[in-house]
Amino acid sequence: MSDDQSSRSQGSNKSWLERISHAFSSGPESIEDVLELLRSAESQAIIDVDAMSIIEGAMQVVDMRVDEIMIPRSQMVTVRASQDPKEFLDEVISSAHSRFPVIGDSQDDVIGVLLAKDLLPLALNNDMDWSHVREILRPPTFVPESKRLNQLLKQFKENRNHMAIVVDEYGGTAGLVTIEDVLEQIVGEIEDEHDFDEETHIKVRGNGSYAVKAVTPVDDFNEFFNTGLDEEEFDTIGGVVLKEFGHLPRRGETVEFGGLRFTIANADNRVIRLLQVTRSEP
Repeated sequence: MSDDQSSRSQGSNKSWLERISHAFSSGPESIEDVLELLRSAESQAIIDVDAMSIIEGAMQVVDMRVDEIMIPRSQMVTVRASQDPKEFLDEVISSAHSRFPVIGDSQDDVIGVLLAKDLLPLALNNDMDWSHVREILRPPTFVPESKRLNQLLKQFKENRNHMAIVVDEYGGTAGLVTIEDVLEQIVGEIEDEHDFDEETHIKVRGNGSYAVKAVTPVDDFNEFFNTGLDEEEFDTIGGVVLKEFGHLPRRGETVEFGGLRFTIANADNRVIRLLQVTRSEP
């Protein structure tokens, strides 16, 4: 790098530092003011796009409540204390979850949390009776629907819990929330080996929501959603969505067309990876 280039680079950095100093000396008036500064830093390659996405997600979490992201009661995969353990073993295996609320006399009576890994030694030793299963139950954690996500994340960290049962104002079970649900609000949709089979491109999430890989062929997408999107111009649904945006979108951005609402669940500064798709409001 030449002396002139080095001088210009130092000057650019100095200008940025001066702007940060000036902004915070006078005090930013809103989160949007802070984000504007950070986006300016991103445009100058001082902060990369992935870091910026995480910062935006972390700021968003502060204003979000548990009831905005919880898995509703109707979609909870639970185990009943009245079941013979051998009866629910197949469901535990097929669901591929790691934790299961254990229900007593009613859906509102959550008596514990069963970890699949704790169940494995009993299954291997052919010791699957409730007297032994009850001994390995973990105590449930309960949180109100109104709890802020940043507070919940702190609670998960302090108590080393990964799941909480969400209760409504009357003390009834409203749903459940996991640490993964919270982290996805910060870093974007987390795909693990159980989210999609190798050949699966579309996964039902519930509440009329679908997780769709951006590499899904347009003809497969049309067949699944009964839509008529153009199959000639683009091979994948990610290409169609990118055209509709007209720019490379950030995580959380949405666009509507073809009777559907597309939300970017995972993307970087080069490509869209994962979409959340819902039906447009009539």
